Formats: sequence, C-alpha cells, structure tokens
Amino acid sequence: MLSQVRTCFVAVAALALLPLVAADARSLDDIISSGTIKIGVNPNFPPMSAYGATNEFEGFDIDIGNRIAEALGVEAEFVPTETPQRVPFITAGTIDISLGALTRTAERAKLIDYTVPLHTEAMAALTTEAVTAESWKDLNSSDITLVNIRGTWPVDFNKENLPDAEMLLVDSIADTVRSLAQGRADALVENIDFFMAQTENYPDVQWRVLPDTIFVGYCGIGVEKGNTSLVNFLNILLYDMHSSDFINETWRQWYGADMLVKVEPNPFF
Repeated sequence: MLSQVRTCFVAVAALALLPLVAADARSLDDIISSGTIKIGVNPNFPPMSAYGATNEFEGFDIDIGNRIAEALGVEAEFVPTETPQRVPFITAGTIDISLGALTRTAERAKLIDYTVPLHTEAMAALTTEAVTAESWKDLNSSDITLVNIRGTWPVDFNKENLPDAEMLLVDSIADTVRSLAQGRADALVENIDFFMAQTENYPDVQWRVLPDTIFVGYCGIGVEKGNTSLVNFLNILLYDMHSSDFINETWRQWYGADMLVKVEPNPFF
C-alpha cells in the first residue's frame, strides 16, 4: 500500500499528460435532479475505504460520502478510484467528487477545484516507551532502526534526514506496526494517522507519538474546476460537520485515535 503522504508529491505533472475527456461538470442542481451523487473512493485504502465482509464499501470516506448524499437528498454511488485516477476521473466527469485523502496541492489546483479541508494527514514519528527519543530528529542514530513500507516517499525522506539510522523495509501498514510491537524496529516516520488503528492490535505495547509534527497535509474534496455551486454547498456542509464534531468522531471510529492535527472549522472558508 502506498503512503498517502507520498501521494502529495507523486507525478502530478504526469496526470496532466493523460488524455482527458472534456465534460461539463454536473452542477448542484443537476446532482439533486438526478437523485445520485457519484463519489470517487479508493478501494484499497482501509480504513479510509475498502470492500468489507459483504463486498460493500466501508470506511471513513464511506460514512462521509453517505452524509453528503443525505444532506443533498440523493443516493451515494461510490466509484472505485485508484490514486492515479482521481484527478482524471474528476476532469472527465466520471465522478462528481473525489474523497480518498486527496491532499490539496498547487499543482492539482491547476486542474481541479477543492473544498475547505475535510481532514489532515500529519507526518510524525510513532514509537514505543522502549525508545527515549523526544523529537523525530533524535532518531538519527545508529542505535535506531526505522521501519517503512518499501517504495514509498518517506523512505527517501528518512535516508536524507535521518541518515545514521538503520532501515527496515516491509510491505504493508500492518507489517510496519507489527515490527514496532515486536521490537524489530524502533520507530516509524510516516503519515502516522493512517497507521494508528493497527496499534490497537497490540494493547500491551505502550505506544508514543513524538510531539513535533514534521509535515501537515490538508485534504479537501476534489470537484471539477469551475463547479462553484457544488463547492459552495460542500464548504457549508463541511463547516457544519466539523462544528458538530461528526468528522472527528467518524475518524476516531475508523482510525482508533483522534486526528493528529484537527481541522478548525471556518465559516468564511
């Protein structure tokens, strides 16, 4: 599974080279009239979204998408959308909106519009009480083994910024947390929001998140460029969902911990 922090940086320029089919964005009125909103979600990104035991989508994005559909008075149609497909699917009109940890970047903003943030994703360090480090920079030691998922952006970040640490590369989120719990690694420097649910599998481990956040990405809902009516509706709804704590409660339900950096609602977006 690819890190969602890494997706902030992967080949946005390459997306611009893909053949996109011109399509008129469905306005807010169009969506309401049709009775359905088409929502892009990542089918391989639990607990953000994934196929559950009954082969139906479940996860944070699904609960958020259903809440949006309910506010519109329509049905939610969830469209499987892999990470590289998100922007092309929006611009082609294949989906009305995209969820799935779509980090707001200047390059993507040339191609699509965003709402205010739905959630954050924070790069920080996850470790245990066995490690005495007080800052992620304290992990730059030959006595420390960092664990990461092979092929992801944080691997290069760690090599550049924590060059003295040893590196253990594994294949999945579950593998990284298991390595820490078993003592085969000392710390994970990553977008740790997406890893916290796995720590519940090891209740005897005293988990620690080091206090200094390295990077905070703000993930909004992606909408086709120029679709002002839909963006305005979603911004107002997101303010209500943040103010009522619906988003944070839903995040806690699926991730097993609070969002590391909470979104502060702003009525003026």
